[in-house]
Amino acid sequence: MQRYILVTGGTKGIGRAVIEQFAKEGFHILTCSRNEKDLQKLKLEIEQAYTFSKVFYQEADLSEKASLDRFVAYVNELGVKLDVLVNNSGLYVPGTILDEPEEALPHMISTNVYSAYYITKAFAPGMVRRRSGHIFNICSTASIVPYINGGSYCISKFALYGMTQVLREEMKEHRVKVTAVIPGATFTASWEGVDLPPERFIKPEDVASAIYNAYTLSENSVVEEILIRPQLGDLN
Repeated sequence: MQRYILVTGGTKGIGRAVIEQFAKEGFHILTCSRNEKDLQKLKLEIEQAYTFSKVFYQEADLSEKASLDRFVAYVNELGVKLDVLVNNSGLYVPGTILDEPEEALPHMISTNVYSAYYITKAFAPGMVRRRSGHIFNICSTASIVPYINGGSYCISKFALYGMTQVLREEMKEHRVKVTAVIPGATFTASWEGVDLPPERFIKPEDVASAIYNAYTLSENSVVEEILIRPQLGDLN
């Protein structure tokens, strides 16, 4: 039986780790990112390391609706049934509400919220019809704890967390699972250049492992939230 997972923003960080985890378990991969070369490299490496797993991709900027619509059309043309959807695409730009540029909020809302909203609207109906599937939204501890210099990022992640809670309620009766993934500081490109040791961060592979473990529960149970923090606590 062939199984498929769609991971947005799959070439780096948590998205890449999730793809590695599910490819190892025999899933075929559908993904996108804004960089064609990164996608080509991902396909080559995954298909060489996990010979059963096939990677289907398209370059896309999900903050732009036209680009998102082209990616949705590409996935629909493949004619596959999605077992898992991971809304991972996101953007972090530091700044305070008063000091950040006016375009910061609409840009991060488009990237961090609207992308997940429209991708979910595109592919959740198929899960509803089949009465099976699992949707993971990659939120953040910034979804539940505001912090200075988080500005529009916190606003967008609070919104994504709220959307995830609403979606969970709507999907219950259709047997579609919904999980909010709430990681603290994770060792990804967002933290490049920060003068902190790696042990102060969560490993992306740990987030991916938690997601896969939540997916493997019986149909009677759902992990509604996965909250992961660095062992030594949040970074301030």
